[in-house]
Amino acid sequence: MPERVSIFVESAPSAFGHFSQVVKYGNALHISGQLPLDPATNRLVSDDPAEQARSILTHLTAIVQACAGQLSNVMSTRLYLVDLRDHKAFDTVSKDFFFFIPPARTVIPVASLPFGARMMIEAVAELPILEKKTGSLL
Repeated sequence: MPERVSIFVESAPSAFGHFSQVVKYGNALHISGQLPLDPATNRLVSDDPAEQARSILTHLTAIVQACAGQLSNVMSTRLYLVDLRDHKAFDTVSKDFFFFIPPARTVIPVASLPFGARMMIEAVAELPILEKKTGSLL
């Protein structure tokens, strides 16, 4: 049976409350909602939707890379938007991050998010399997 591991990545905002920033189970990463916060100050990076999109995708990238993966390992995302008009700004920015086959995505409208954020993203990624005998990727 795979081991369940809680992971904390310093280059992304810390988890607020009693939950894990990332849970790794087997080769799957379950990544908690990433807000557009500066990891050093835990303050909102900007009110601009494009800058918020860049921030949450930068955090997602840092988390996946810290777990020995790449954004191409992200299989699905859930994007929470306070204002659905911000969807266009997110899509424009996300093309800089997901320039290969983009992950499956669900967009969920919400009334509000912590810290006055306009958007938040959570994700599931599937890491490559390391072959135990040679250490090569399968």
